Amino acid sequence: MHYPVVNKNGNIIASAVTNLDLHDISRLSKTYGIRKFYVVTPLTDQGELVQRIVSHWISGTGSTYNPARREALELICIKNCLEDVVDHIYSSSGESPKTVVTCARYDSGDLSFGKFRNMLKSGNPYLLLFGTAWGLAENFITEADYRLDPIKGVADYNHLSVRSAASIILDRLIVKE
Repeated sequence: MHYPVVNKNGNIIASAVTNLDLHDISRLSKTYGIRKFYVVTPLTDQGELVQRIVSHWISGTGSTYNPARREALELICIKNCLEDVVDHIYSSSGESPKTVVTCARYDSGDLSFGKFRNMLKSGNPYLLLFGTAWGLAENFITEADYRLDPIKGVADYNHLSVRSAASIILDRLIVKE
């Protein structure tokens, strides 16, 4: 989610899309069997940038240079807002997904990784939402169906890149050792 997110001052903004996030999160999604990787931005120029990058790897020179990268980037679907994502999922599955947001701050009502892992076994659609910049806007977080436990490391510092957070979270949810 590139909107609504907050900047370091707590102001709601639309953040820029980064090439690294597109490549890393699509490859992560392909590795863990995720059906779609939605990139949500209301900014026309950012949507066009994503489309140019994806096109290069899906139908341009990159598609023959690195077919494995093509397979991963084919998972990317660009949407303007969360409602468009939910509508897209509903039109393809006939079900509206439950939304699960991520946040670096702990709240007593958070959903544990173990409980969410068990919920995923039901086969019901869930949409896991990651924020860029300094995280999702608080009003967006409160409107979600669930809020996932934050990632807890060994230090008090907790400001991971979205691609790092997504990697850790998907591994905790999908791989149970």
